[in-house]
Amino acid sequence: MRKKIVGLLAGVMLVTSAYAFEGGVTFDQKGSVTQIIERIKADNPGADVVGMPGNPKAAKKWTVMVFVNAKNNLESYGLKDVNEMEMVGSDADVNIVAELGRIAGYSSADGDWKGSRRYLVAKDNDTSKLTSPVLMEIAKSDMGSWKYLVEFTQWAMEKFPAQHYALVVWNHGSGWNKDLAFESEKGLSYDDETGNHMTTPQLRQAMEQIGKIDIFAMDACLMQMVEVGYEIRSYTDYVVASEETEPADGYTYNTWLAPLAAKPGMTGAELSKAMVDSYTDHYQGINRAGVHSAIKAASFGKFAALLDAWTAEVMAADDLVNVKNARTKAQAFYYSSNKDIYHFVKLVSEATAAPAVAQKGKELMDFLKTDLILYNRVFGAKYANASGLAIYIPGYYPSSYDSLLWASESKWDDFVKWIK
Repeated sequence: MRKKIVGLLAGVMLVTSAYAFEGGVTFDQKGSVTQIIERIKADNPGADVVGMPGNPKAAKKWTVMVFVNAKNNLESYGLKDVNEMEMVGSDADVNIVAELGRIAGYSSADGDWKGSRRYLVAKDNDTSKLTSPVLMEIAKSDMGSWKYLVEFTQWAMEKFPAQHYALVVWNHGSGWNKDLAFESEKGLSYDDETGNHMTTPQLRQAMEQIGKIDIFAMDACLMQMVEVGYEIRSYTDYVVASEETEPADGYTYNTWLAPLAAKPGMTGAELSKAMVDSYTDHYQGINRAGVHSAIKAASFGKFAALLDAWTAEVMAADDLVNVKNARTKAQAFYYSSNKDIYHFVKLVSEATAAPAVAQKGKELMDFLKTDLILYNRVFGAKYANASGLAIYIPGYYPSSYDSLLWASESKWDDFVKWIK
């Protein structure tokens, strides 16, 4: 019955607009969707339309929003991942809402349509074709714009209210802004059609307008960094991401959405752990090394204070030789300047002759393991020292680092300058 209702509604919800609903049927327009929902209810006594667009009844447990920016060389994987979402589909307790953007030149599958489509993801058994109802079709979208991410997320939260929200941004990623010239403006969600993307400060601007959510996840490379998590710490409970690059296949969506469907009363911490397990189990199953973690965003404030106290003792002890050795030996990732923070502190603290450095280092490491890093999974010997959170330790200090909240509100920038 539910699938029948979703399919009928799909026929009247196709709207063409970049940012609003002008020129098409709105969700609340009298005489359109609202009347249709009432007619469906009259024709189908007892039908479940809770959480459907235009229906003011009680919110569901979770709304999972996935911003699939496949307007680049990942297009075929975007189609695959939305099909994985359809293996589970929305139900009486969970909304799965996705926007999928496509671009010319990569995949001709599934009708080879272009632009963006927004879906209420419905369950099906066809993994080669998307059959979910298209709620909106957008001819031209800029999925590299932080303002467009805000528009999608606010739309999804308004039309599919829930007690809890998870937002996944799907695309390429490169951590915070980098120091090399060709990396100076990189961040997250690259739209090859518009040439736009989101920087770390712009991600904070987006989250400020979206408001507080339970989980913010990045199905993208290199995003589990102190600099990124600290920027958005006030707007989410948990940050789920990878310290390292991700394979093009990214998340296996059905293997973390299925546990949520089976237990819709999951807390944000439980769902975050399920996402980490889903990712790591999949790649471990095909013998591909990888890392993934969940971070408690509210703990970044105390972490900054503990790290500042430790770096102050390190500099007071003039432990520069140990610090440089640790920078060389610490667990690194695709960018050699991205170091695992726990391993770096451990190496310095174990080598120091200064008791205060060792003591502050122990306090900091204990906090990382028992509080800030909620959950960490590692597979592969080359990531043996990956604890779940990376930080930037370059050979020289780039001025672009000053744009980050982390640089202005912690003393890590002073420490990085001291090292060089």
